[in-house]
Amino acid sequence: MNLRFVEAFHWAASLKSITRAAEKLHITQSTMSSRIASLEEELGVVLLDRREKQFRLTVAGQRFQRLAVKLLDMQRQIRQELGGHSAGPLALRIGSIESVVHSWLPAWLQEIRCRYPDFALELTVETSPVLTEQIRRGAQDLVFTSTVGSDTAVRSRLMTPMEMVFVGHRERFGTRSHTLEELAAHDLITFQRGSQPHQGLLQLCQEWGVANPRIHAISSISAMVQLVEGGFGVATLPRASVRQLTRRLPLRILRCQAQLPALQIHASYREDPSSSLAELVLDSALEHARRAQIKGRTAEK
Repeated sequence: MNLRFVEAFHWAASLKSITRAAEKLHITQSTMSSRIASLEEELGVVLLDRREKQFRLTVAGQRFQRLAVKLLDMQRQIRQELGGHSAGPLALRIGSIESVVHSWLPAWLQEIRCRYPDFALELTVETSPVLTEQIRRGAQDLVFTSTVGSDTAVRSRLMTPMEMVFVGHRERFGTRSHTLEELAAHDLITFQRGSQPHQGLLQLCQEWGVANPRIHAISSISAMVQLVEGGFGVATLPRASVRQLTRRLPLRILRCQAQLPALQIHASYREDPSSSLAELVLDSALEHARRAQIKGRTAEK
């Protein structure tokens, strides 16, 4: 039995789409359909119900999907035991929100490249809702977001939260502690409307009695930094993302009596019985993010 055909069927069944499975395996839809048809011919059963436009497995297809997972998992174990490797580079599609990209992600990718010399990266930087949908559809192998989806086939792990701080222009703000009302008088800049930082800022203003704050929603950290640098308002950003920026730009992390809620980071991946690469690199990402936070706190003391 050709395990490439088994793998094609598994991803079609897992993603509930011939198209998305073909994209996942970097093959054409016709090749995907041909592999599944060849598998059906070899097994002597129909695996996909082609009478409906909606993707649906037959009873035999549902049974074989459970067996396919076991076959692919056994293939992976054999490769690990005997030291075999797949031909070509180890491609991994990673999606991330900007907060992670501007903090520990670059250094972590350096570690991954050293550990896996054949590692080939496909990086997508997007908002959490977009990345959550992409991992659900199988368009990403691993994503770092501030929210999680509801797809039961997607596994998520909570990472080290990112401390959020107020950031202003160095010449406009001193080192003393400020009230939230004082900062709000200069306009507040945060992430896109509906995001975790946006909701957290609104709640904080409500708790501290800051009525009708003027809040600007910006989806780009680079744009937020440029606005603050130009004297336009006070931004709420992850401390790890601005730690380096304050050394070369006229920015200052502002002390405030009101504490912003931390940004929760979730790492999500779709289980792949034929490869444990996503889980392996995720373990290293969790450890790297933890070390980076400790190192950052130590450097600021």
